Amino acid sequence: MVPSVVPSKGPSEAPRVSRHHSLRPGRGTETPDCAACPASAARPRACLGLHVGTIDAQGAPPEAARAIIDDRTDPMATATFAAGCFWGVEQRFAALPGVTSTEVGYTGGITENPTYADVCSHKTGHAEAVRLEYDSGVISYQQLLARFFGMHDPTQLNRQGPDVGDQYRSAVFFHDAEQERAARDAIGQLTESGVFKRPVVTEVEPAGPWWRAEEYHQKYFERKDSFVCAGPSAARTPGG
Repeated sequence: MVPSVVPSKGPSEAPRVSRHHSLRPGRGTETPDCAACPASAARPRACLGLHVGTIDAQGAPPEAARAIIDDRTDPMATATFAAGCFWGVEQRFAALPGVTSTEVGYTGGITENPTYADVCSHKTGHAEAVRLEYDSGVISYQQLLARFFGMHDPTQLNRQGPDVGDQYRSAVFFHDAEQERAARDAIGQLTESGVFKRPVVTEVEPAGPWWRAEEYHQKYFERKDSFVCAGPSAARTPGG
């Protein structure tokens, strides 16, 4: 049984983010104002996770999600997300407990074995994406979705901040029916919550052929010992 994206209201439930949650205008982005959220005092950006019912104020999954995690005999799973420049997206996912491996690549298009230059030509249909392996006994797919929606602006169509083009689109590439259902439920709950003033344009597509990006893109910030791709409204070096 797949849990509801937003858990039912109850006495032990973490505070929901609705009336107190305001939006902070940015450079063409819509970012939740976490300073107004009680959950953010315990863990930065945790408040956005409450909208999709994946974490409470202490950063733990709700009881229903924990029950599914405990019941799985093979906890290893794959997830694929696109949220703009894949350098920063990989860095953020790699830092999560339970994520065991990450790589960046191209997917969602029609060109076989594309190069970075091919993808930048806007003729391949591919998105810059991150494919990750995770231990569902440590982190749930719903938690990954919460982090995904918290790290970028899902209301921007074919861009993230200064990066413009279909390769920077927001997308969830699902690997099974449960992931598809969770992604669509999350989008529905975010829409109903009103946390974004504009519609969420995140695409939900089946995971197709995966083309690993060139080696110089892999673990980019880890190798550079820096992290400047901080979000859709932050300046960064070009190329990601």
